[in-house]
This record gives sequence, C-alpha cells and structure tokens, in this order.
Amino acid sequence: MINQLLFYVGGAITFIWGVSHLFPTRSVVKGFGEISTDNKRIITMEWIIEGVALIFIGINVIGVTLIESTSKVAAFIYFTSVVELILLAVVSLFTGYKINFLPFKLCPFLFSASAILILLGYIL
Repeated sequence: MINQLLFYVGGAITFIWGVSHLFPTRSVVKGFGEISTDNKRIITMEWIIEGVALIFIGINVIGVTLIESTSKVAAFIYFTSVVELILLAVVSLFTGYKINFLPFKLCPFLFSASAILILLGYIL
C-alpha cells in the first residue's frame, strides 16, 4: 500500500512539473530577448518537449500503478522512469541550475525527488 502511494506521489510531482512547463513557454522564449525566429522556435520546441516528456513519465507511472503495479511491465516502466528522471536531473544540474531563476534551480531536486519516490515504491 505504501509503495503505491510513493508511485502516485512521484508520478504526480513529475506530471505537475511537466504541466507547469507548458504555461510559461511564451514568456520564457521572450526572456531570451532579440534572437532569430529559428532560435525562438527551437527554444519553444525544446521547452514544450521537456514538459510533454515529464507529463508522459508521470502518466505512465500513475497509469501502470492503477492497472497493475506488480507486473513485469510495471517494473520496466518504473525503472525506465527512474533512469530518465535521474538523467534529466543531471542535465538540469549542469545547465539550468546555473541560471539565476528559481524554477530552473528546482528542476534537479524535483526530478531527483520523483525518481527516489518511484524507486522506493519499487523497493518497498
């Protein structure tokens, strides 16, 4: 029972952070100032992709927990989600964490926290 709660919380944090990426996309792109249209499109694309990836991870973790949290497929989804969240945390630590903007600094911690919760849910 506690393991399912950990899966839900880890998945929900990931999902909510992904959704929160989508809303400020326009203002984030504007924050780069006068850049080319191509660069604006690239930043927009990458910003949306990270949000969608986080939403997808969160939905997968929550969905597989609702359907069958003890199957081999669930174990695979939990494991790959943990690995991807850790990779995103490392990338964020070496890139976004160096930016003087609080949401960027939160990414490595939120990704790591979600990964730890999902991993603990699997172990317990």
